Amino acid sequence: MKLKRLLLVCTLIVLFADCNTFKKSQVIVPQIVKDTMAVTKSVIIDNAKTDSFFINLLQQYPQYFAEIIANRKAWNVQVIYTEINRDENNVPHFVNHYFNVDSSAYFYPASTVKLPTALLALQRLHELKDTGIKRSTTMITEAAYSGQTETYNDPQTEDGRPTIESYIKRIFLVSDNEAFNRLYEFLGQKYINDELHKRGFNDAQILHRLDIFLSEDENRHTNPVKFLDSNNNVFYSQPLVFNEDKYAERHDSLGEAHFSGGELLHSPMNFSKKNRISLEDLHQIMRSVIFPESVPAAQRFNITDSDYFFARKYMSQFPGESNFPAYDSANYPDAYGKFLLYGSRKEPLPKDIRIFNKEGDAYGELLDIAYIVDFDKNIEFFLSAAINCNTNGIINDDNYAYDTLGFPFMKNLGEVIYKYESKRKKQYEPNLSSFKIIYNK
Repeated sequence: MKLKRLLLVCTLIVLFADCNTFKKSQVIVPQIVKDTMAVTKSVIIDNAKTDSFFINLLQQYPQYFAEIIANRKAWNVQVIYTEINRDENNVPHFVNHYFNVDSSAYFYPASTVKLPTALLALQRLHELKDTGIKRSTTMITEAAYSGQTETYNDPQTEDGRPTIESYIKRIFLVSDNEAFNRLYEFLGQKYINDELHKRGFNDAQILHRLDIFLSEDENRHTNPVKFLDSNNNVFYSQPLVFNEDKYAERHDSLGEAHFSGGELLHSPMNFSKKNRISLEDLHQIMRSVIFPESVPAAQRFNITDSDYFFARKYMSQFPGESNFPAYDSANYPDAYGKFLLYGSRKEPLPKDIRIFNKEGDAYGELLDIAYIVDFDKNIEFFLSAAINCNTNGIINDDNYAYDTLGFPFMKNLGEVIYKYESKRKKQYEPNLSSFKIIYNK
Protein backbone atom coordinates (compact mmCIF):
# COMPACT_ATOMS: atom_id res chain seq x y z
CA MET A 1 0.00 0.00 0.00
CA LYS A 2 2.82 2.40 0.83
CA LEU A 3 4.38 1.74 -2.56
CA LYS A 4 1.07 2.43 -4.34
CA ARG A 5 0.65 5.73 -2.52
CA LEU A 6 4.18 6.72 -3.42
CA LEU A 7 3.58 5.91 -7.09
CA LEU A 8 0.38 7.98 -7.09
CA VAL A 9 2.13 11.01 -5.63
CA CYS A 10 4.97 10.63 -8.15
CA THR A 11 2.47 10.46 -11.01
CA LEU A 12 0.82 13.66 -9.79
CA ILE A 13 4.15 15.44 -9.57
CA VAL A 14 5.21 14.41 -13.07
CA LEU A 15 1.88 15.40 -14.58
CA PHE A 16 1.47 18.78 -12.98
CA ALA A 17 4.96 20.05 -12.33
CA ASP A 18 6.82 22.14 -14.88
CA CYS A 19 10.01 24.16 -14.71
CA ASN A 20 8.09 27.41 -14.22
CA THR A 21 5.70 26.40 -11.49
CA PHE A 22 7.06 23.47 -9.51
CA LYS A 23 9.33 24.19 -6.59
CA LYS A 24 11.37 21.69 -4.60
CA SER A 25 9.95 23.07 -1.38
CA GLN A 26 6.37 22.45 -2.50
CA VAL A 27 4.48 20.04 -0.24
CA ILE A 28 1.70 17.81 -1.52
CA VAL A 29 -0.66 16.92 1.31
CA PRO A 30 -3.13 14.03 0.98
CA GLN A 31 -6.67 14.91 2.02
CA ILE A 32 -9.93 13.02 2.30
CA VAL A 33 -12.92 14.68 0.61
CA LYS A 34 -16.25 13.65 2.12
CA ASP A 35 -19.57 13.62 0.36
CA THR A 36 -22.95 13.04 1.99
CA MET A 37 -23.10 9.43 0.88
CA ALA A 38 -19.65 8.55 -0.42
CA VAL A 39 -15.95 9.19 0.09
CA THR A 40 -13.30 9.84 -2.53
CA LYS A 41 -9.60 10.54 -2.14
CA SER A 42 -7.91 13.63 -3.52
CA VAL A 43 -4.65 15.46 -3.05
CA ILE A 44 -3.96 19.16 -2.68
CA ILE A 45 -1.65 20.62 -5.33
CA ASP A 46 -1.02 24.38 -5.30
CA ASN A 47 -4.03 24.74 -2.94
CA ALA A 48 -6.33 23.00 -5.44
CA LYS A 49 -8.12 19.65 -5.10
CA THR A 50 -7.33 17.04 -7.74
CA ASP A 51 -7.84 13.28 -7.60
CA SER A 52 -6.39 10.28 -9.38
CA PHE A 53 -9.55 9.74 -11.42
CA PHE A 54 -8.96 12.93 -13.38
CA ILE A 55 -5.24 12.29 -13.60
CA ASN A 56 -5.83 8.95 -15.28
CA LEU A 57 -8.71 10.13 -17.46
CA LEU A 58 -7.15 13.29 -18.86
CA GLN A 59 -3.87 11.52 -19.58
CA GLN A 60 -5.74 9.27 -21.99
CA TYR A 61 -6.67 12.24 -24.21
CA PRO A 62 -3.56 14.40 -24.64
CA GLN A 63 -4.96 15.78 -27.90
CA TYR A 64 -7.72 17.44 -25.87
CA PHE A 65 -6.22 18.11 -22.48
CA ALA A 66 -2.42 18.39 -22.62
CA GLU A 67 -2.64 22.15 -23.05
CA ILE A 68 -5.40 22.38 -20.45
CA ILE A 69 -3.23 20.58 -17.88
CA ALA A 70 -0.17 22.69 -18.65
CA ASN A 71 -2.15 25.92 -18.27
CA ARG A 72 -4.57 24.84 -15.55
CA LYS A 73 -3.46 27.66 -13.22
CA ALA A 74 -3.13 30.40 -15.82
CA TRP A 75 -6.61 29.64 -17.17
CA ASN A 76 -8.05 28.76 -13.74
CA VAL A 77 -9.52 25.53 -15.08
CA GLN A 78 -11.77 23.88 -12.47
CA VAL A 79 -13.86 20.74 -12.91
CA ILE A 80 -16.16 18.70 -10.66
CA TYR A 81 -17.65 15.41 -11.85
CA THR A 82 -20.12 13.51 -9.68
CA GLU A 83 -20.63 9.83 -10.34
CA ILE A 84 -24.12 8.60 -9.45
CA ASN A 85 -24.75 5.04 -8.32
CA ARG A 86 -28.31 3.88 -7.66
CA ASP A 87 -29.16 1.21 -5.12
CA GLU A 88 -31.86 -1.46 -5.40
CA ASN A 89 -34.47 1.16 -4.41
CA ASN A 90 -33.26 3.63 -7.06
CA VAL A 91 -31.82 5.88 -4.34
CA PRO A 92 -28.80 7.79 -5.71
CA HIS A 93 -25.38 7.66 -4.05
CA PHE A 94 -22.64 10.05 -5.09
CA VAL A 95 -18.88 10.13 -5.55
CA ASN A 96 -17.26 13.49 -6.34
CA HIS A 97 -14.12 13.83 -8.46
CA TYR A 98 -12.12 17.07 -8.68
CA PHE A 99 -9.67 18.66 -11.07
CA ASN A 100 -7.84 21.80 -9.88
CA VAL A 101 -10.78 22.95 -7.73
CA ASP A 102 -9.82 25.92 -5.57
CA SER A 103 -12.49 28.13 -4.01
CA SER A 104 -9.87 30.79 -3.25
CA ALA A 105 -9.00 31.18 -6.96
CA TYR A 106 -11.50 33.84 -8.03
CA PHE A 107 -13.42 33.61 -11.28
CA TYR A 108 -16.24 35.87 -12.41
CA PRO A 109 -19.39 33.69 -12.15
CA ALA A 110 -21.25 35.51 -14.93
CA SER A 111 -24.80 34.20 -15.45
CA THR A 112 -24.44 31.21 -13.15
CA VAL A 113 -25.58 33.51 -10.31
CA LYS A 114 -29.01 33.35 -11.93
CA LEU A 115 -29.40 29.76 -10.72
CA PRO A 116 -29.57 30.46 -6.96
CA THR A 117 -31.42 33.74 -7.59
CA ALA A 118 -34.19 31.98 -9.52
CA LEU A 119 -34.53 29.37 -6.77
CA LEU A 120 -34.68 32.08 -4.11
CA ALA A 121 -37.40 33.88 -6.08
CA LEU A 122 -39.48 30.68 -5.95
CA GLN A 123 -38.72 30.40 -2.24
CA ARG A 124 -39.77 34.00 -1.59
CA LEU A 125 -43.06 33.40 -3.36
CA HIS A 126 -43.60 30.37 -1.14
CA GLU A 127 -42.97 32.55 1.92
CA LEU A 128 -45.58 35.01 0.62
CA LYS A 129 -48.17 32.35 -0.27
CA ASP A 130 -50.67 33.70 2.29
CA THR A 131 -50.94 36.87 0.20
CA GLY A 132 -52.17 34.83 -2.75
CA ILE A 133 -49.13 35.50 -4.94
CA LYS A 134 -48.21 32.78 -7.43
CA ARG A 135 -45.57 32.40 -10.10
CA SER A 136 -48.10 33.62 -12.67
CA THR A 137 -49.21 36.72 -10.70
CA THR A 138 -48.61 40.07 -12.39
CA MET A 139 -45.53 41.79 -10.95
CA ILE A 140 -45.02 45.50 -11.59
CA THR A 141 -41.54 46.92 -11.05
CA GLU A 142 -41.29 50.65 -10.39
CA ALA A 143 -38.38 53.08 -10.25
CA ALA A 144 -37.60 55.20 -7.18
CA TYR A 145 -33.83 55.67 -7.16
CA SER A 146 -30.92 56.54 -9.42
CA GLY A 147 -30.24 53.92 -12.07
CA GLN A 148 -33.56 52.13 -11.65
CA THR A 149 -35.97 51.35 -14.48
CA GLU A 150 -39.60 50.28 -14.43
CA THR A 151 -41.56 47.45 -16.03
CA TYR A 152 -45.34 47.57 -16.53
CA ASN A 153 -45.66 45.06 -19.35
CA ASP A 154 -43.72 42.18 -20.86
CA PRO A 155 -43.92 41.64 -24.64
CA GLN A 156 -42.39 38.18 -24.20
CA THR A 157 -45.45 36.76 -22.42
CA GLU A 158 -48.65 35.56 -24.05
CA ASP A 159 -50.79 38.29 -22.48
CA GLY A 160 -48.14 40.97 -21.90
CA ARG A 161 -48.09 40.60 -18.10
CA PRO A 162 -44.69 40.56 -16.36
CA THR A 163 -44.47 37.60 -13.94
CA ILE A 164 -41.91 35.74 -11.86
CA GLU A 165 -42.77 32.67 -13.93
CA SER A 166 -41.85 34.38 -17.18
CA TYR A 167 -38.60 35.78 -15.79
CA ILE A 168 -37.43 32.38 -14.56
CA LYS A 169 -38.34 30.73 -17.88
CA ARG A 170 -36.26 33.31 -19.75
CA ILE A 171 -33.34 32.88 -17.34
CA PHE A 172 -33.12 29.14 -17.94
CA LEU A 173 -34.04 29.12 -21.63
CA VAL A 174 -31.72 31.86 -22.90
CA SER A 175 -30.04 33.36 -19.80
CA ASP A 176 -31.93 36.66 -20.06
CA ASN A 177 -30.16 39.43 -18.11
CA GLU A 178 -33.18 41.70 -17.72
CA ALA A 179 -35.13 38.80 -16.24
CA PHE A 180 -32.38 38.27 -13.67
CA ASN A 181 -32.33 41.96 -12.79
CA ARG A 182 -36.07 41.92 -12.06
CA LEU A 183 -35.65 38.95 -9.72
CA TYR A 184 -32.67 40.63 -8.04
CA GLU A 185 -34.85 43.70 -7.46
CA PHE A 186 -37.78 41.65 -6.18
CA LEU A 187 -35.60 39.79 -3.68
CA GLY A 188 -33.21 42.57 -2.67
CA GLN A 189 -29.48 42.23 -2.20
CA LYS A 190 -29.74 41.44 1.51
CA TYR A 191 -32.22 38.59 1.12
CA ILE A 192 -30.17 36.89 -1.60
CA ASN A 193 -26.94 36.95 0.37
CA ASP A 194 -28.51 36.14 3.73
CA GLU A 195 -30.21 33.07 2.31
CA LEU A 196 -27.08 31.80 0.57
CA HIS A 197 -25.03 32.27 3.74
CA LYS A 198 -27.68 30.43 5.79
CA ARG A 199 -27.16 27.46 3.51
CA GLY A 200 -23.45 27.37 4.16
CA PHE A 201 -22.38 29.17 0.99
CA ASN A 202 -20.50 31.68 3.09
CA ASP A 203 -18.14 32.99 0.42
CA ALA A 204 -20.95 33.84 -2.00
CA GLN A 205 -21.58 37.50 -2.69
CA ILE A 206 -24.30 38.47 -5.19
CA LEU A 207 -23.85 42.22 -5.33
CA HIS A 208 -25.12 43.63 -8.60
CA ARG A 209 -27.47 43.53 -11.54
CA LEU A 210 -26.17 42.22 -14.87
CA ASP A 211 -25.52 43.93 -18.19
CA ILE A 212 -25.96 47.42 -16.74
CA PHE A 213 -23.26 49.33 -14.90
CA LEU A 214 -24.43 50.87 -11.65
CA SER A 215 -22.59 52.08 -8.59
CA GLU A 216 -22.30 50.01 -5.43
CA ASP A 217 -24.87 52.29 -3.80
CA GLU A 218 -27.31 51.90 -6.70
CA ASN A 219 -27.01 48.11 -6.55
CA ARG A 220 -27.71 48.18 -2.81
CA HIS A 221 -31.00 49.96 -3.58
CA THR A 222 -33.67 47.74 -5.13
CA ASN A 223 -36.89 48.81 -6.77
CA PRO A 224 -40.40 49.06 -5.35
CA VAL A 225 -42.47 46.08 -6.51
CA LYS A 226 -46.23 45.51 -6.65
CA PHE A 227 -48.25 42.38 -7.32
CA LEU A 228 -51.68 42.81 -8.93
CA ASP A 229 -54.73 40.57 -9.01
CA SER A 230 -56.76 39.92 -12.17
CA ASN A 231 -58.59 43.25 -11.68
CA ASN A 232 -55.29 45.15 -11.31
CA ASN A 233 -55.85 45.68 -7.60
CA VAL A 234 -52.67 45.72 -5.53
CA PHE A 235 -52.70 42.90 -2.99
CA TYR A 236 -49.03 42.97 -2.09
CA SER A 237 -46.35 45.64 -2.41
CA GLN A 238 -42.87 46.22 -1.14
CA PRO A 239 -41.12 49.60 -1.03
CA LEU A 240 -37.71 50.70 -2.19
CA VAL A 241 -35.17 48.67 -0.18
CA PHE A 242 -31.62 49.56 0.81
CA ASN A 243 -29.17 46.93 2.03
CA GLU A 244 -26.97 48.26 4.84
CA ASP A 245 -25.06 45.01 5.41
CA LYS A 246 -21.31 44.95 4.99
CA TYR A 247 -19.73 41.87 3.47
CA ALA A 248 -16.30 40.32 3.91
CA GLU A 249 -13.60 42.45 2.33
CA ARG A 250 -12.18 40.97 -0.85
CA HIS A 251 -9.16 41.63 -3.03
CA ASP A 252 -10.24 39.82 -6.20
CA SER A 253 -8.76 40.95 -9.49
CA LEU A 254 -8.37 39.49 -12.98
CA GLY A 255 -6.12 40.06 -15.96
CA GLU A 256 -2.89 41.92 -16.44
CA ALA A 257 -4.50 44.99 -18.04
CA HIS A 258 -8.02 46.25 -18.71
CA PHE A 259 -9.99 48.83 -20.64
CA SER A 260 -11.93 51.41 -18.65
CA GLY A 261 -13.79 54.26 -20.32
CA GLY A 262 -12.07 53.42 -23.60
CA GLU A 263 -8.61 53.70 -22.06
CA LEU A 264 -6.20 50.79 -21.68
CA LEU A 265 -4.92 50.60 -18.11
CA HIS A 266 -1.87 48.42 -17.50
CA SER A 267 -3.12 46.90 -14.27
CA PRO A 268 -5.48 44.06 -13.27
CA MET A 269 -9.19 44.83 -13.17
CA ASN A 270 -10.67 45.03 -9.68
CA PHE A 271 -13.48 42.48 -9.17
CA SER A 272 -13.76 42.82 -5.38
CA LYS A 273 -17.19 44.46 -5.67
CA LYS A 274 -18.49 42.09 -8.31
CA ASN A 275 -20.40 38.86 -7.88
CA ARG A 276 -18.63 35.85 -6.40
CA ILE A 277 -19.58 32.21 -5.87
CA SER A 278 -17.42 29.09 -6.02
CA LEU A 279 -17.76 26.18 -8.42
CA GLU A 280 -18.32 23.80 -5.50
CA ASP A 281 -21.22 25.91 -4.22
CA LEU A 282 -22.81 26.08 -7.67
CA HIS A 283 -22.35 22.32 -8.10
CA GLN A 284 -24.02 21.68 -4.74
CA ILE A 285 -26.89 24.03 -5.57
CA MET A 286 -27.52 22.17 -8.83
CA ARG A 287 -27.52 18.88 -6.96
CA SER A 288 -30.06 20.30 -4.51
CA VAL A 289 -32.39 21.06 -7.44
CA ILE A 290 -32.12 17.60 -8.97
CA PHE A 291 -31.97 15.53 -5.78
CA PRO A 292 -33.16 17.72 -2.88
CA GLU A 293 -33.11 14.86 -0.38
CA SER A 294 -29.43 14.19 -1.10
CA VAL A 295 -28.20 17.43 0.45
CA PRO A 296 -28.44 18.46 4.10
CA ALA A 297 -31.84 19.90 5.00
CA ALA A 298 -30.22 23.22 5.88
CA GLN A 299 -28.98 23.56 2.28
CA ARG A 300 -32.29 22.95 0.57
CA PHE A 301 -34.38 25.77 -0.81
CA ASN A 302 -37.82 26.13 0.73
CA ILE A 303 -39.80 25.45 -2.43
CA THR A 304 -42.54 23.04 -3.46
CA ASP A 305 -42.42 19.93 -5.63
CA SER A 306 -44.18 21.97 -8.30
CA ASP A 307 -41.40 24.58 -8.12
CA TYR A 308 -38.70 21.92 -8.50
CA PHE A 309 -40.45 20.52 -11.55
CA PHE A 310 -40.87 24.01 -13.00
CA ALA A 311 -37.15 24.79 -12.59
CA ARG A 312 -36.04 21.46 -14.05
CA LYS A 313 -38.35 21.83 -17.02
CA TYR A 314 -36.94 25.11 -18.22
CA MET A 315 -33.35 24.19 -17.33
CA SER A 316 -33.59 21.29 -19.79
CA GLN A 317 -35.92 22.66 -22.46
CA PHE A 318 -34.53 23.68 -25.85
CA PRO A 319 -35.33 27.32 -26.74
CA GLY A 320 -37.16 26.19 -29.88
CA GLU A 321 -39.56 24.14 -27.77
CA SER A 322 -40.91 27.28 -26.11
CA ASN A 323 -44.00 29.07 -27.46
CA PHE A 324 -43.94 32.01 -25.04
CA PRO A 325 -41.40 33.39 -25.40
CA ALA A 326 -40.73 32.04 -28.90
CA TYR A 327 -37.10 31.73 -30.04
CA ASP A 328 -35.88 31.18 -33.60
CA SER A 329 -33.45 28.32 -34.16
CA ALA A 330 -30.98 30.50 -36.11
CA ASN A 331 -30.17 32.62 -33.06
CA TYR A 332 -31.12 30.08 -30.42
CA PRO A 333 -30.22 26.54 -31.56
CA ASP A 334 -30.94 23.52 -29.37
CA ALA A 335 -27.43 23.69 -27.88
CA TYR A 336 -27.76 27.34 -26.88
CA GLY A 337 -26.28 27.52 -23.39
CA LYS A 338 -25.41 23.81 -23.35
CA PHE A 339 -21.63 24.16 -23.33
CA LEU A 340 -20.76 20.82 -21.77
CA LEU A 341 -21.06 17.97 -24.31
CA TYR A 342 -22.10 20.29 -27.17
CA GLY A 343 -19.82 23.35 -27.12
CA SER A 344 -21.06 25.77 -29.79
CA ARG A 345 -22.92 23.17 -31.87
CA LYS A 346 -25.63 24.61 -34.15
CA GLU A 347 -27.48 21.57 -35.53
CA PRO A 348 -30.53 20.00 -33.83
CA LEU A 349 -29.82 17.79 -30.81
CA PRO A 350 -31.11 14.32 -29.95
CA LYS A 351 -34.18 14.45 -27.73
CA ASP A 352 -33.17 11.42 -25.65
CA ILE A 353 -30.34 13.43 -24.04
CA ARG A 354 -31.29 16.29 -21.74
CA ILE A 355 -29.03 18.71 -19.91
CA PHE A 356 -30.39 20.40 -16.79
CA ASN A 357 -27.97 23.28 -16.39
CA LYS A 358 -27.07 26.91 -15.91
CA GLU A 359 -24.18 28.32 -17.88
CA GLY A 360 -22.39 31.66 -17.97
CA ASP A 361 -19.87 33.65 -19.97
CA ALA A 362 -18.44 37.12 -19.38
CA TYR A 363 -15.03 38.82 -19.18
CA GLY A 364 -13.54 35.73 -20.84
CA GLU A 365 -14.91 33.32 -18.22
CA LEU A 366 -16.85 30.30 -19.48
CA LEU A 367 -18.80 28.12 -17.04
CA ASP A 368 -21.40 25.39 -17.06
CA ILE A 369 -23.11 23.66 -14.13
CA ALA A 370 -24.99 20.60 -15.34
CA TYR A 371 -26.85 17.37 -14.67
CA ILE A 372 -26.72 15.31 -17.87
CA VAL A 373 -29.14 12.47 -18.63
CA ASP A 374 -29.41 10.01 -21.52
CA PHE A 375 -32.79 8.28 -21.23
CA ASP A 376 -32.01 5.80 -24.00
CA LYS A 377 -28.74 4.54 -22.46
CA ASN A 378 -29.66 5.13 -18.79
CA ILE A 379 -26.75 7.50 -18.21
CA GLU A 380 -26.74 10.26 -15.60
CA PHE A 381 -24.04 12.39 -14.02
CA PHE A 382 -23.25 15.85 -12.71
CA LEU A 383 -20.51 17.87 -14.37
CA SER A 384 -19.45 21.44 -13.61
CA ALA A 385 -16.56 23.27 -15.24
CA ALA A 386 -15.00 26.71 -15.47
CA ILE A 387 -12.22 28.05 -17.70
CA ASN A 388 -10.84 31.54 -18.25
CA CYS A 389 -10.54 32.19 -21.99
CA ASN A 390 -8.87 35.59 -21.58
CA THR A 391 -5.55 34.32 -22.93
CA ASN A 392 -4.08 37.76 -23.74
CA GLY A 393 -4.58 39.02 -20.17
CA ILE A 394 -6.59 42.09 -21.20
CA ILE A 395 -10.07 42.49 -19.68
CA ASN A 396 -12.83 44.31 -21.59
CA ASP A 397 -11.16 44.14 -25.00
CA ASP A 398 -13.80 41.64 -26.24
CA ASN A 399 -10.98 39.42 -27.46
CA TYR A 400 -11.64 36.17 -25.67
CA ALA A 401 -10.77 32.67 -26.88
CA TYR A 402 -14.25 31.21 -26.42
CA ASP A 403 -14.34 29.57 -29.87
CA THR A 404 -10.77 28.28 -29.93
CA LEU A 405 -10.34 27.31 -26.28
CA GLY A 406 -13.49 27.45 -24.14
CA PHE A 407 -16.15 25.76 -26.25
CA PRO A 408 -13.84 22.96 -27.47
CA PHE A 409 -12.78 22.29 -23.87
CA MET A 410 -16.37 22.11 -22.66
CA LYS A 411 -17.41 19.88 -25.56
CA ASN A 412 -14.43 17.53 -25.19
CA LEU A 413 -14.79 17.31 -21.42
CA GLY A 414 -18.49 16.47 -21.68
CA GLU A 415 -17.87 13.88 -24.38
CA VAL A 416 -15.05 12.18 -22.46
CA ILE A 417 -17.10 11.93 -19.25
CA TYR A 418 -20.13 10.74 -21.25
CA LYS A 419 -17.99 8.08 -22.94
CA TYR A 420 -16.63 6.98 -19.57
CA GLU A 421 -20.17 6.78 -18.17
CA SER A 422 -21.40 4.76 -21.15
CA LYS A 423 -18.83 2.07 -20.34
CA ARG A 424 -18.98 2.23 -16.55
CA LYS A 425 -20.48 -0.89 -14.95
CA LYS A 426 -23.36 -0.26 -12.56
CA GLN A 427 -24.85 -2.75 -10.15
CA TYR A 428 -28.31 -1.25 -10.65
CA GLU A 429 -29.57 0.59 -13.71
CA PRO A 430 -31.19 3.93 -12.84
CA ASN A 431 -34.88 4.59 -13.33
CA LEU A 432 -34.84 8.08 -14.83
CA SER A 433 -38.55 8.37 -15.64
CA SER A 434 -39.06 11.17 -13.10
CA PHE A 435 -36.88 13.44 -15.25
CA LYS A 436 -38.78 12.85 -18.49
CA ILE A 437 -40.73 16.00 -19.23
CA ILE A 438 -43.27 16.96 -21.90
CA TYR A 439 -42.09 20.28 -23.32
CA ASN A 440 -45.21 21.93 -24.67
CA LYS A 441 -44.81 25.58 -23.68
